[in-house]
Amino acid sequence: MRIHLVGEAAEHAADLEAHLQQPAQIAVLPAAAAHSDRHDDGIGADDVVVSLRFTRPGSTAPAFRLLHVPGAGLDGIDLAALHPGTAVANVFEHEIPIAEFVLARLLEWEIRAGAMQAAFDAESWPDAYRGRVPHGELHGRTLGIIGYGRIGQAIATRAAAFGMRVRAVDDRAVPSAAAELLPQARLDEVLATADHLVVACPLTPATSGLIDRAALRRMRPHAVLVNVSRGPVVDESALFDALRDNVIGGAVIDVWYSYPRSFEDRPAPASHPFWELPNAWCTPHSSAWTRELTHRRYRAIALNIDRLLTGQPLTNLVRAGR
Repeated sequence: MRIHLVGEAAEHAADLEAHLQQPAQIAVLPAAAAHSDRHDDGIGADDVVVSLRFTRPGSTAPAFRLLHVPGAGLDGIDLAALHPGTAVANVFEHEIPIAEFVLARLLEWEIRAGAMQAAFDAESWPDAYRGRVPHGELHGRTLGIIGYGRIGQAIATRAAAFGMRVRAVDDRAVPSAAAELLPQARLDEVLATADHLVVACPLTPATSGLIDRAALRRMRPHAVLVNVSRGPVVDESALFDALRDNVIGGAVIDVWYSYPRSFEDRPAPASHPFWELPNAWCTPHSSAWTRELTHRRYRAIALNIDRLLTGQPLTNLVRAGR
């Protein structure tokens, strides 16, 4: 059996190999193999493909045993193009760094310690001391979370420890002590009461454009929206206008509307220049990207492949092959 690592996944071959207990040959495929059938002849019926993206426009993928996505999101996978016998699994492990990122950004939004440090010098220190401007705190603030899966729950646990009131919107989640869990039908209520709003739901046809112009108008004028989900969950034009016109206080944007598909591809992250707005804090989809993340993920993938080879049930199974 071969394990085909597509594109960026090939960079983590050593991690995968270090954790595999069952014998398997590791093969590397270029990023183009996620979208082109030019390399399909080398993929056997018993093989595993590891790729963040997989489409076959105008054709059907060959039969292989398992497509393992090295992330949680499935918006880059065309399930309909896969052979019916191919199982699909994903992997998480990103909830810890994303939760830490969100709390760090919210703390900085309230405290502005970076700006204080940048402005500090010995000559102006007496004036800075006498003219100190009070900053905010998270304690007592209301945090709304859209989507109460692994990420939402990890954020809620940390936010509750800071004394925040957490209100989460999710129709299928299991209640926990860290948050008040509300159904999707009460989203407007959360929008109207949140000081900070985190988007942490998956991108689906139902959530695409969920935060639209009307939703943004329902938010409080000082509220800050944090998107660590997928860009299109928040309507791009509506968000830009809301930030430009100070309809909301600000936004922390770590996920975008357009991504490069190759090293030569250089698209803008959005059609609107969010990065030019003072109340938009923009980062390059880095909230989960810690030194520890990929080690955990490829260990989990290796354990899943071992389960596959020894006939055990797979974890994080999205679709069972037939």
